[in-house]
Amino acid sequence: MASKSRQSKGRDGVLTGLDVAIQLLSVAKDACSVFPHAQIALGSACTLLTIIRDTMGNKRDFVDLGLFCAHVCDALNRGLGEFSTDELGKSVHEAIEQLTATIAEIKEKVDEKGKRNLFSRIVNVKSDKDAIAGWRQALAEILQVFNTELHIDTRVAVERCRRDVLTALGGQQDPSQASISSGELPPPAPKAFFGRDGLIEEIVGRAEKLESIALIGAGGIGKTAIALTVLDHKRIRERFGDNRRFIRCDEFPPSRADFLARLSKVIGAGVKTPKELASLRPFLSSKQMLIILDNAESILDPKGTDSKEMSKMVKELSDFSNICICITSRISNVPPHCKRLEIPTLTKEAARDVFYSIYGDGEWSSIIDDLLQRLDLHALSVTLLATVASDNKWSYDRLAKEWGERRSQFKTSYNDSLAATIELSLTSPTFRELDKNGNARHLLEVVAFYPHGVDEKNLKQFFPTILDRQNIFDKFCVLSLAYRNNGFVTMLAPLRDYLSPEVPESSPLLCATKDCYFTRLSVDLYPGRPGFAEAEWIKSEDVNVERLLDVFTSIDMIAPDIWDPCAKFLEHLRWHKPRLTVLRSKIEGLPEDHPFKSRCLFGLSQSFGPAGNQPEGIRLLTHALTLERKRGDDFRVALTLKYLAEAKVETGDEEEGMKQAGEALEIYKRLGDTAGQAECSYVLAHLLFHNDEPDAAEDAISKMIDSLTEKGQDFLLCRSHCVLGEVYAEKEENEEAIAQYKMALEIASHFNWWLELISIHAALAQLFLDEDEFDDASAHIERAKSNALDDAHTLGHMTKFQARIWYQQHRLEDARCEALRALEILERANCRKIKESRELLQDIEGAIKERPSESDSD
Repeated sequence: MASKSRQSKGRDGVLTGLDVAIQLLSVAKDACSVFPHAQIALGSACTLLTIIRDTMGNKRDFVDLGLFCAHVCDALNRGLGEFSTDELGKSVHEAIEQLTATIAEIKEKVDEKGKRNLFSRIVNVKSDKDAIAGWRQALAEILQVFNTELHIDTRVAVERCRRDVLTALGGQQDPSQASISSGELPPPAPKAFFGRDGLIEEIVGRAEKLESIALIGAGGIGKTAIALTVLDHKRIRERFGDNRRFIRCDEFPPSRADFLARLSKVIGAGVKTPKELASLRPFLSSKQMLIILDNAESILDPKGTDSKEMSKMVKELSDFSNICICITSRISNVPPHCKRLEIPTLTKEAARDVFYSIYGDGEWSSIIDDLLQRLDLHALSVTLLATVASDNKWSYDRLAKEWGERRSQFKTSYNDSLAATIELSLTSPTFRELDKNGNARHLLEVVAFYPHGVDEKNLKQFFPTILDRQNIFDKFCVLSLAYRNNGFVTMLAPLRDYLSPEVPESSPLLCATKDCYFTRLSVDLYPGRPGFAEAEWIKSEDVNVERLLDVFTSIDMIAPDIWDPCAKFLEHLRWHKPRLTVLRSKIEGLPEDHPFKSRCLFGLSQSFGPAGNQPEGIRLLTHALTLERKRGDDFRVALTLKYLAEAKVETGDEEEGMKQAGEALEIYKRLGDTAGQAECSYVLAHLLFHNDEPDAAEDAISKMIDSLTEKGQDFLLCRSHCVLGEVYAEKEENEEAIAQYKMALEIASHFNWWLELISIHAALAQLFLDEDEFDDASAHIERAKSNALDDAHTLGHMTKFQARIWYQQHRLEDARCEALRALEILERANCRKIKESRELLQDIEGAIKERPSESDSD
């Protein structure tokens, strides 16, 4: 990846050199209008260099280098043949001749390789790549010489033309000088700019008050587009008129002299070589101005050359009472009293507008929404994605496929463009200073690898050998390579995609974090036992662990040191964050005799019940049971049977469930496992209740509660009280039911078992709703919802419950809003049990329509 960046940087350097040469020639050509022959010559040279630039810009493959050189040589020779040295100017003529000779030499070397039948594999052979890189470097160097000579010649030509014009005008003021004194107007605002209205309004308001502003954010997030949009805002044009200035700080060396010279020219001060800002003070103080310093990290980087002097000058400039300075920068080092505004990514709606405005006529598609989210709504990335799709005339499906596979055509068009903006941050003086021993780049790769980044609480545990780790992570944020989010240092998806290690297993620091995660997963979990509460860390880091397992299980499909943590990960999810996982296909694809397949299937099954797909969970448990019977592991057989039996409560197959629970109970008795026996007794009692045998269930569960005297059985005791609550509710003995649930609630609250807390609060809410105690019912549902924030399925169902409470309370408008919210949550979570929510919404809306109007009641 680094080599690609260097190649891209080299090519960009050549192209930049060509652009400068073309611009200089254009200026010289226009200035020499009184000398027709010179104007024709310079115009021809400008055309020739444009051919060179466009050829290089469009030919990405090294193989085209030979053809390119041939075209340039022919074009230059034909062009030079039409003019004499006197007509072109000696320095221009010599510069073009030198350029021609360099290109001819490159072409000769490439042709020589072609004769040796090596030309067809230039891209694949390292030695040839190095040679071509050298040729390109030679071309870049000669272009620099060419630009220098041409620049001198052009300046001389322009000065001669200016004097001739002054002579012709009889000593009148030079009109070109009058134009220069008025300064430079800013570039136009972007034609397609969407969203960020509130941000634009804030910046415009601060600019009108002459308050200095700094727009801080990652490369490609849209800082420059925002600044240009502000400059073209109606209120800004009315306030500042032509005194709206725009300076690209990365277009000149970061020195005081160059900054002052550029500032003088842009504002039209007329001072050619200002030594101090004081020499510009009379002009700067004469009118109100808005000055944009774009890409200001180039001059404000604290590790850059002359950085203290540059910062001092920018601060002094911001202290002018009549000037508003607006800085755009990737780093947060800005003058004091300068209001920092962190630039966010686009909203989903704005990202859609950007994409479809470039893509052309296209209907809204969820495929595009998904891709935009995967890009973290990063402005430049959205633009590049749409451009690639439009240029290649890809359908939405084809674009999604190309994105997923990252084929070469996609990489060339998308990654190369994105790489340029990212590499600017990586080549900044601050990052180079930070990365002197290579740690910063390696740490950056770790941050990039994990979707949530790195939890700052883990820094010492993850990277014990890197003593300045906190400083490095702080600087990542200062450079806008990363940002802080809920305690994590993370980065935008496009940066993650570019910076993530290509070979994860070869990254020592990444492997160190893997070992730490796997150690934390090794704890056996059961509510109320040591380590259970501490394992809640998985709630915030589950996506990181899932990514780790997804990558490393692809590397080694057999190794137990990967699949044992995978089984443990699923166990952590089962207790603390039940959800589906991308690991499913890999688990089911394991060989039947794989030592960890049955355990992973068991863990996988536990995610389908909360997702509303219990039949799929039962299928996976049945598969796991078959494998455990083959392996002869009685404990795992009994455990799987117990969970299968409990799952049958949801499907209504109580008879089958009782058989399985009975078999599990016999195995536990044979093994002498009293805890397992108690759990089977609980499951049997639960099945009896759902099999319309409440008295038998009450008797069984009461006896079991009396036998729960061993320490560490609080979880089973809690669930047993819940079953008794169900029994009494079925008998319409609501007071006793509430008492049982409150005993369960006390235990669950003590241990903070959030899943049990949700079900207990929901059960209490239903009991109070049956008694028309709407306030108590709503209070319990609110508590259930507060415990379900990490579980979209449960949160959706609890929100639906609240809608039902308000519906029964005849708060129809509130009920409708809550029902819509529930439907949105459940649809976003792809919940299968969504029919009931739609029916509830229909009932509520029907009641609203049938409600008498105020005129009817009058």
